[in-house]
Order: sequence, then C-alpha cells, then structure tokens
Amino acid sequence: MVVVAAVLAGLADWARVPAKLSFHGGFVDLSVYRYGGRLVLDGLPVYGSRDPATHLRFTYPPFAAVAMVPLAGLPGWLATALWTGASVGALAGTVAVAGRALGRRVAGRSVALLTVGALALEPVWQNLTFGQINLLLMLAVLVDLVRPDRRWSGVLVGVAAGVKLTPLVFVVLLVLAGRRGTAARALLGFAGTVAIGFAVVPGAARTYWTDDLVRAGRVGPPELTHNQSVFGALTRLLDHPPPTVLWLAVAGPIALAVVGVAAVCWRRGDRVLGTGLAGLAMLLASPVSWSHHWVWAVPVGLALWQRNRWAAILWTAVFVARPFVWPPWGDRREYGWRPIEHVPGNAYLLAALLLTAWVAVRIARPAWLVPSGRQGPSAGGVPRDRDARRRDIPAVGA
Repeated sequence: MVVVAAVLAGLADWARVPAKLSFHGGFVDLSVYRYGGRLVLDGLPVYGSRDPATHLRFTYPPFAAVAMVPLAGLPGWLATALWTGASVGALAGTVAVAGRALGRRVAGRSVALLTVGALALEPVWQNLTFGQINLLLMLAVLVDLVRPDRRWSGVLVGVAAGVKLTPLVFVVLLVLAGRRGTAARALLGFAGTVAIGFAVVPGAARTYWTDDLVRAGRVGPPELTHNQSVFGALTRLLDHPPPTVLWLAVAGPIALAVVGVAAVCWRRGDRVLGTGLAGLAMLLASPVSWSHHWVWAVPVGLALWQRNRWAAILWTAVFVARPFVWPPWGDRREYGWRPIEHVPGNAYLLAALLLTAWVAVRIARPAWLVPSGRQGPSAGGVPRDRDARRRDIPAVGA
C-alpha cells in the first residue's frame, strides 16, 4: 500500500509539470531514447529535432543513441515491457551485488523483499514511470567497483560514462583509492564509446562534443525543485542560474570532498558505501540531477544499515517522503521561496551533505569501517566474518 500510495501521489504531482515535461503514457524518457535510436536508423541528425511524442530533445552522448537502436525497432508496448523488466531486474541485481559485498545472505526471497521495499523510494519509482536508464547504469558501476580485481573491471564504468558522462566521477574514485589500472580501463572503455559514436554517427558526434556538451540548460529548467544538484540549489537561491565560475567554485570542492570520503571508505574495505558516496558526489557535481537520478539512495541505505540502523532509517525516510515537493514548485515558483522552504526544497542535496559529514567524523574510528562481510584481504586486509552470511538485510523503505 505504501508503494501504491507513493506512486499515485507522484503521478498527481507530475500532472502539474509544464506540458513539455508531461508524460507520454508514462515513460517519457524511454520515448526519447527510442527516438534517438530511430534517428540513427534513419540517418538523421540526432541533436537537431525533438521527439514528436514528448517534444523533448535527445541529450545523451552519441554512443547512447547508437545503443538505443534495438529499442527503436520494437513496438512501443514491447519496448516498454522489456525496459521496465530490465530496470526492475537491475534493481534486484543491485540489491544482490550490494548484499554479497556486505557479506549478507542474498537468497532469492530476501532479494525479492528488498526490491519490493526499494520501490517505495521516490527515485526508484520515478525511474520506472519515466522509463529512465539510471538503475541499469547503477548496476553496471556497482558490479565493477565492488569487484575491482577482475580482469576487465573498469570497462563497465567506462561504458556507463559513454552513455551519460557523469559516471566519470567513479574514475576519480578509483584513482584516489589507488586503483589506477582499473581507472585506466574505465577511461579506455569510455574512449571506445566515443570512437563508436564518431564511427556510426560522425555528424552527431561532432555536434555533441563541440557544442551540446556545454549547454547544460538544454535538459530542462535548472530551477525546478526536482533538480537536486548544487547548480539547482544555487539557481533557486539566486533566482537565476549561477555564473559558471561560481558554480564550479562551490560544486567542485563539495564533490571532491565527498569523493575523498568515499575513497577512504572504499580503501578501508566498505566498497558499497564508498561507491554509493561517489554516486552522491556525481549527483552533486552534475548541473542537472533530477530526483530520479538519486537511485544511489538504495545501495547507500543498505550499507548504512550495516553501520547504524537509525542512520539508515532516516536516510531512507527522506527518499520515501520526498520533501522537495513540499514547497510550491513549477512555473518558476521556486524563485519565490522563503528561506525556510529551501530546506525541504533541497532535501536530497542536504541529506547527501549531512551523510558525508557524518561518515567523515566516524571514519576516524577504524573499527567503524571494518565490514562484517566477505570482502576479505583484498579489501584492505579486512578479515572474513563467517557468521555474516547467516544475516539478512531488512527491506529498504519497509
């Protein structure tokens, strides 16, 4: 009932969004993805037109449009069914991968319960209703970073960055964590996606990398409360988008500090929490981080349960309650917020900052970061806990 109520409330809220952001039978973003793939199939400019169904532009790198070609050739209902199934599967995969990395028992029933519980988190159900790609990218990154000793570790991070750019933040995490070989493979994987884009759609690739890349505003109104990034918060505080220099001066140090804390966690054995914090740094640094980009709340919540259950409960509650929609929003009403309304209006951003500060204080205690899981000697010499496999993680959002 909690999940159903959350979804219905969210749909009611999104009915207030301007027409250009409205649903196309739900799955707005999936429609745009398929449109990008169709443009590639038809040999048309990828960035010169709008999806006639949603009036939105395809804004991802050229490689992403090439990757969407298989979806473009399918009937809409079939593409939607396959995409939704893959997204739910990726959510379940994230739960399973994170659970194993944390040393928890990950029986099918436990994974199913956790996956259903995670649907109560606003970023998750928004991903499903929009047909977004974030759950798939999160699983790819998590698989690479919780098992960095595999021969091809890093490649999936590079491919994820080729689809959406922002996962390049995880390359910084790898460098700071001392995994330069894995970071190099990630950069090679990313370079491969750029090369594929130039090979398949050279005109679109030139347009994207020389023009569209620097036009962050092309993805939507940055002041909209759903933009839970530093850039979005500054836009709402200043009543206009901040100058690039100011944005970089604020977002850069914040993101770097969060990645630094993430790297300490990762090097000292907690790869799930470290990777999750780096995911939060990515969201803070990006000029536009819509609320449905914050699916990293799921693995972070699982990792927190291992450390402090009250912290995990409070963290999860923020993403179930979605306070950012409590103040008036849409039609630039964010520019009229009173000072106190900026607190719930930037809830995800503030939760990420508070969490990072909380973790930073506690990493001074070495025992706090020793995982009770199976990460073993390769995770900084942490001993294995044979009893950990007998324990289960309770459902996120339950």
